[in-house]
Amino acid sequence: MFNRFISAAFAASVAVMGVSAPASAETKVPFALDWKFEGPSAPYFHAVDAGLFGAAGLDVEISEGKGSLDAIPKVATGAFPIGFADINSLMRFLDQNPDAPVKAVMMVYDKPPFAVVGRKSLGIEAPKDLEGKVLGAPPPDGAWAQFPIFAAENGLNVDAITVEPVGFPTREPMLAEGKVAAVTGFSFSSTLNLKRLGVPMDDQSVLLMADYGVALYGNAIIVNTDFASANPEVITGFLGAVAAGWKEAIANPGAAVEALIKRNPAADPDLETERLQMAIDANVLTDYVMANGMGGIDADRMATAIEQTKSVYEFNSEPDASKYFDDSYLPAADARMLK
Repeated sequence: MFNRFISAAFAASVAVMGVSAPASAETKVPFALDWKFEGPSAPYFHAVDAGLFGAAGLDVEISEGKGSLDAIPKVATGAFPIGFADINSLMRFLDQNPDAPVKAVMMVYDKPPFAVVGRKSLGIEAPKDLEGKVLGAPPPDGAWAQFPIFAAENGLNVDAITVEPVGFPTREPMLAEGKVAAVTGFSFSSTLNLKRLGVPMDDQSVLLMADYGVALYGNAIIVNTDFASANPEVITGFLGAVAAGWKEAIANPGAAVEALIKRNPAADPDLETERLQMAIDANVLTDYVMANGMGGIDADRMATAIEQTKSVYEFNSEPDASKYFDDSYLPAADARMLK
């Protein structure tokens, strides 16, 4: 049923977008982000304005999202041929929808930004401090989806934590007002949103899950596999431009953020530059990426990530990394080196 629906939706979207032909100056490629236009999305806008996508024959239009659980179905149904989403949420989506034509093709957040962000003044400095407190968590949040692994790795009594479902717009305001003691979120989003709301950085405790036993990967470029199979040169060209966009953003974050501000003039350039730099330092430019280039994954680490997921999620079928990630569209490694 899902497969038939996908095929019909995908065929309609291809007809509208005119993207079944080989890459050319007229090839339009809608790109679905997982979140709003903030600092970490600046490299993609820079790639548009600097002509990096254009050099690959692509006309890329970027749309904001409402979380990974919003972006993945957009790509799975063919409404968008390419998107950006948490690979762990993708794993669970594919387990529940095994016929869905969607797969990750380029890892971006080699170290995921999943975090619990609390306030020291409200008693949160370590994972155990969450017990007896109220934790604000948006149900579609990628970090909240991984919280059970974080809790298990740190021996938390989850029955002693009161979880308050919150919306994305109210998450940080509730923490700033002291209505919750901590929230789940991406480290570079929640911390700087709190800073903007007047919560000083020295009152914030950032428990990055990757520093507390969580071996998962983070967000990746995902594709509709029907589209990718028909247009492999479009996908490879897109990924090459993404790598180039990140490389130039790393060299000059401020210039990349200028492209972002054109699309989100209400944003604070300094704050978004700081947010982008946080993503670069903590999530993108890891030792693995420095040695191997952007985009690939380590098979052993992915196997560990799958085992961790199995510890808190009951798969309907045996998980297999090849169901979730395909590196065959990646450009050569030297085109993906970021330094």
